Amino acid sequence: MFGLQGTGIGGGIVIGRARVLETSQRDVLRYRLQPDNAEAELERLQSAIETVKAELGELAEHLPADAPAEAHALLDVHAMILDDPALADAAREAIREHLWNAEWAFSAQAGHLAAQFAELEDPYLSERGRDVKQVADRVIRVLSGSRARGAVVAEPAIFVAEDIAPADMLSLRSALGFCIDLGGVTSHTAILARSMNVPAVVGLGSASELIRDDDWLILDGESGVVIVAPDETVLAEYRHRQDAGRLERERLRRLIKVPCVTLDGVRVSLEANIERPEEAAQALEAGADGVGLFRSEFLFLNRRELPGEDEQYEAYRDAVLGMAGRPVTIRTLDVGAEKELSTESGAVAPNPALGRRAIRFCLAAPSVFLTQLRAILRASAHGKVRLLIPMLAHAHEIDQSLQMIEAARSQLRERRQPFDEQVPVGGMVEVPAAALSASLFVKRLDFLSIGTNDLIQYTLAIDRTDHEVAGLYDPFHPAVLRLIALTIRAARKADKPVAVCGEMAGDWAATRLLLGMGLTQFSMHEASLLRVKQEILLSDVSKLAPKVARLLASDDPARVRSLLMRLRSDGI
Repeated sequence: MFGLQGTGIGGGIVIGRARVLETSQRDVLRYRLQPDNAEAELERLQSAIETVKAELGELAEHLPADAPAEAHALLDVHAMILDDPALADAAREAIREHLWNAEWAFSAQAGHLAAQFAELEDPYLSERGRDVKQVADRVIRVLSGSRARGAVVAEPAIFVAEDIAPADMLSLRSALGFCIDLGGVTSHTAILARSMNVPAVVGLGSASELIRDDDWLILDGESGVVIVAPDETVLAEYRHRQDAGRLERERLRRLIKVPCVTLDGVRVSLEANIERPEEAAQALEAGADGVGLFRSEFLFLNRRELPGEDEQYEAYRDAVLGMAGRPVTIRTLDVGAEKELSTESGAVAPNPALGRRAIRFCLAAPSVFLTQLRAILRASAHGKVRLLIPMLAHAHEIDQSLQMIEAARSQLRERRQPFDEQVPVGGMVEVPAAALSASLFVKRLDFLSIGTNDLIQYTLAIDRTDHEVAGLYDPFHPAVLRLIALTIRAARKADKPVAVCGEMAGDWAATRLLLGMGLTQFSMHEASLLRVKQEILLSDVSKLAPKVARLLASDDPARVRSLLMRLRSDGI
């Protein structure tokens, strides 16, 4: 018996036999063609691409009626990657110019694109490089004649893999759970597992090498623990936890319609983070009070041309309508010039995390920015919309953004297109400079939203996707907590709304800490809503506030953690 530790995606505890899936193709066939064979090789590549498109289309067509909305969306993303000129056209060029065989050309270009994504600091965007690799793996399998990864036995099992693409994941109808070596909470594997409500652990490192077919596994999707070949005592313990977990989830479902109010009467708003319009309806069903973060990047990535105003407007409108009158916070494009938006150049910025990304990119590309702003404003004619600007660090960025928003308003007035003239405009606090300038920001903006993922990484200079330093990533570092508290305090003093929309908002272990700081607006993945809601219903802010103040006064990380544990254990 031994255990492995990764990142839990939720879904509870499952016990079952392991089925280890073959790893992605590591050794790609490499050779040079005779000049006369280039055209035939181009046809072979195109045939493989069309075969994969057909496979994805067939899988989408035969998804069950109760399949999660994310299933169709993720299959669409992979289909779009196949059409991306930065991948397919570049591979064709390599065949023509360098006389590389199709496998080599396609694999090399996929690796190049994946490396560009990996350079990005934003964990959601950096994970998209794995989508490129997964698509390439599927094409190369067709080119090489390999059998599909999903062709495995049909009995229920816990599937173990180095990585797994959404299409393969959806084909494994008998899955009890997933153990994945790679990825994080923002990977498509994680997103799909959550939507399927299947227990999963990602970021295990070497599970696919250590686990063998037919090993008994205990997979705890909450704690991120995988136990291999457990003895009877451990099995009995986890079966008890499994039963308790089922009862807990049933009990939590009863909280959906319960008002989210603390023991001392503080009303708290629980909102959802979404990535595609169709997720709004799921958030509403889960009891969300609104959408606290709608990432708009899905419209821009892996495509030949930028989305037009009408296409964007329709997507934003659908999300607004899906929330049935509840507010939807739409974040403007959070992507950099080094990404797919500029397909003419393959250059990667020396340090994209510190380069021209998010609002810096948008202000440098005013036509792109204005198009998106008009689309967001037009969507406000159908319901409550809040406009959120990412990655702000300077007052002049706020001023320029507000000028651009006013320009978009003027253009819509001239067209006589309806929109809400009072759409609130907010800014994301993601860098220490923004947190330290929060009192200035709230004078210019209508609300603030704290992106804890980036704030932690920029404060500690830690890339949590880098396994060599990921252990240093600490959401409860005293410096991080003070920046969050400073931002909340500045917003409350100015009587402006402030939310936390990073992963910390969905971490129930941080709920009482954030309440004690004065936070009353949380935004998270809808799967975390009820667990956090339960913590809020059992909390008394008037008693938490002085305890949190003492915690924030300490510079000692060990003392901070001790005080944090007491916050969680106290029955308040």
